[in-house]
Amino acid sequence: MLICFGFAWPFQIYHSYVSRTAKGKSALFSYVVIIGYISGILHKVIYSMDLVIYLYIADLTMVIIDLILYYRNRALDKASDAERQNAASDR
Repeated sequence: MLICFGFAWPFQIYHSYVSRTAKGKSALFSYVVIIGYISGILHKVIYSMDLVIYLYIADLTMVIIDLILYYRNRALDKASDAERQNAASDR
């Protein structure tokens, strides 16, 4: 599961970066996934430290990057909406 998610996140990050929109995305989902990865890391640290912790850390890092892009894209969406409203009011 961690390896499959690890392969999926770079594609999601790329899509978030090039799309420049937050439409259709959920920050709440990202926060839930982050909590899950942090829980996995804590379990590894407390109960069974092994190399799998690096998969958790890599996946967590990618989710955080995607979440940062979400907030960037949300700001771009707001700026675009404001620009459209200004253009409409100038007519």
